[in-house]
Parts: sequence; structure tokens; C-alpha cells
Amino acid sequence: MSMILSASVLRVRDGLPLSASTDYEQGTGLQECRKYSKMLSRKLAQLPDRCTLKTGHYHINLISSLGVSYMMLCTENYPNVLAFSFLDELQKEFITTYNTMKTNSAVRPYCFIEFDNFIQRTKQRYNNPRSLSTKINLSDMQMEIKLRPPYQISMCELGPANGVTSAFSVDYKGAGKISSAHQRLEPATLSGIVALILSVLCGALNLIRGFHAIESLLQSDGEDFNYIIAFFLGTAACLYQCYLLVYYTGWRNVKSFLTFGLICLCNMYLYELRNLWQLFFHVTVGAFVTLQIWLRQAQGKAPDYDV
Repeated sequence: MSMILSASVLRVRDGLPLSASTDYEQGTGLQECRKYSKMLSRKLAQLPDRCTLKTGHYHINLISSLGVSYMMLCTENYPNVLAFSFLDELQKEFITTYNTMKTNSAVRPYCFIEFDNFIQRTKQRYNNPRSLSTKINLSDMQMEIKLRPPYQISMCELGPANGVTSAFSVDYKGAGKISSAHQRLEPATLSGIVALILSVLCGALNLIRGFHAIESLLQSDGEDFNYIIAFFLGTAACLYQCYLLVYYTGWRNVKSFLTFGLICLCNMYLYELRNLWQLFFHVTVGAFVTLQIWLRQAQGKAPDYDV
């Protein structure tokens, strides 16, 4: 018999369960699905916004939007279009009922447990497809799934059931490659935002001075061409620091240190064109941004909530 067995709502950044319907029957296969659901909850930040995991006689489907993920467990013969239409309905109702501030500030698991009432009612409707009066919506969902099919998560990508995780490094149509380059960083702090603004400011100052140096060179004022290179290298270094501050990349800390070194070298070469305060400002901003890059690391492993 094809049916929806359970559904849950989780926060993407740390896998915190916000609400759930866990009234499915017991069995060896379902116990395994619980383990896979927990493992998926730890990887939500790395996954595309629409996924399917096939676990023998059961499928786990999920969608994510606005920092919240909606996950459901169903039998293998349950129609795909109904499964994602069900999740889409949960998503719309949850977004309407709870704002982003509430979900971001939640600290306790299942703090929106009252949403389970809506999950139960919707699940009953979708477990009796003949009672559904959503042919137009289902038609739209069917077209959407056909144009952008859900990413199929394989068991080997998920990793062992003991909690050891592996990287998602396969191509996903419409979502790009899921790798360390797409790993999420910790939320930006006020000091990180200030560092970003200062780095952009330093880059802009270097760019303006570089254009002035080009103008002086064209007017044959004896401007050294190496000064122009130093100004533009300084601009590139500041902008690359902004990139490292915002996005995760391999060897990120090493790259930030080397970029800071380039900023120092450029300012040493421009010693004759800048006073001590200007040199101090550029080097200090470079060091401050490097510190913020080191402090803002990738999000760690999510707590093992009992989903």
C-alpha cells in the first residue's frame, strides 16, 4: 500500500527539529530510515533544495527554503508528484504561520510541535489521493519535477550509518556540484561585516590611486609603472580577502595569510607615495580582515537531535 508514513520540519543550518509527525509503525526497515533521516539532517546545509533518498522499500524526500527543510518518509510506490506536492503544502503553511525570526531564534527541539496538527491533517488527505482536489497544482508540480528533477542521493554518498559523513561531490542538475566549495560558513558577525566594508574601502582607494598613477604616466610626469602594478595588486588582494570572508574554499586560512602578505608587500613598495597613517590604515585593515576570515569558519557538525 502506498502512503506517507511521517513528516518533519527542520532548521537547515544545524538540523534542529522544529516540528514532526512520528506516528509511523515500528520495523527494521523503518528503524534504518530513522538513522538515515538523522544523517540527512546533519547535511541539510550541503544539500540542494529538492532531494530524494531511496532506502529499499521506503523513500525519504525533502525540500528546503528560507533556512527550513521539510522532510517526509513514504513507501517506495508512493507517487513522486504527490510526495513533493505534500512537502510544498507543508512549506507554504509553515512560512505563513511562522516568520524567519522565530525559526532562527528557536533553541529547543520541537518548539513548533503544534504544527503537527496541520501535518497530520495534510498527511491524511494525501494518503487518500482520491479526496484531493488539486489537479491543477499537481499538474504544475509534475511539470516542475520534470524540468528540475530532485537530486538522487545514493547510499554511498550518505556514508556509514554510524554517523560518519562523506562529502556530496556529484553533479546535480540545476544545483551545481556539491563540494567543499559550497559548504556554508558560520553566520556573519558585526565585526565581520565591518571588516568587509573596510576591505572594500581599501580596495577602492587603491583602485583610485592606480588610475591616478596611470594618468600621471600618460602625462609623462615620471611616474613609475611599478607603482601602478602595486596599486592594482593591492586592489585585487583586498577584493580577494572579501571573497574569502564571504565564501568557503579549500586552504582558506592559508590563502588569507598569503593575501595579507601581498597587501604588506604592496604597501612597502608604495612607502614613498603614502604617509605613515595611510600605510598603517591599509596594513591594519588587512590584518583585521585576515583575523575575521580565520574566526569565521565552516559550520561544524550539527547536534545529534532525536529526529
